[in-house]
Amino acid sequence: MSDKKPDLGAAYVLKTPEDSKRLYRDWAESYDADFARAHDYRLPQATADAFADGRGAGPVLDVGAGTGLLGAAPAKRGIGPIDGLDISEEMLEAARRKGAYRALSPADPTKPLPIARENYAGITSSGTFTHGHVGPEALDGLIAVAAPGALFALSINAGVYAARGFDAKFDTLGDMIAGLELLDVPIYGDSGAADHAGDRALPASANAEAA
Repeated sequence: MSDKKPDLGAAYVLKTPEDSKRLYRDWAESYDADFARAHDYRLPQATADAFADGRGAGPVLDVGAGTGLLGAAPAKRGIGPIDGLDISEEMLEAARRKGAYRALSPADPTKPLPIARENYAGITSSGTFTHGHVGPEALDGLIAVAAPGALFALSINAGVYAARGFDAKFDTLGDMIAGLELLDVPIYGDSGAADHAGDRALPASANAEAA
């Protein structure tokens, strides 16, 4: 384990998949208490709400599931089954203990996914499309595993939406998606880290079109 305590600053400057694996290996056990609860991390719930409000249904794939903060919310509403993937096996083990997922698999969403095409009626993600993490290059793979009409609810950090080219990517997807809507929500509540208290995210919802 690194001598430096994992934190949001370290997460925002990750460069490689191996960097991510190391950081989240060290953070998995304390993530919910030291980060999510301590900083009133609201984004997973906001993303889950967007999915439910769009009448999302299962089966659902939660991308970058982490410790399962997003997946637990739709499960409580009876939406499922829910599968999750994440680059960190240690984070997935924490998610497994929540009991909300049917299956959890280690995977890098920027690479071809070991999932059958058109397999999911819903795709969710919170905290994955952000600084130092996954860019718009992953969207094609997610569309490939979504069934026609599948609902997407993906949170995208507002600071990377244009800078990383998410806006341009959505334009190129054209008739592969329909009904794109962007919300604007706070990532943290009043007890959020001072340096990031005003950070915003754009939960993007859309439906996959038939190929």
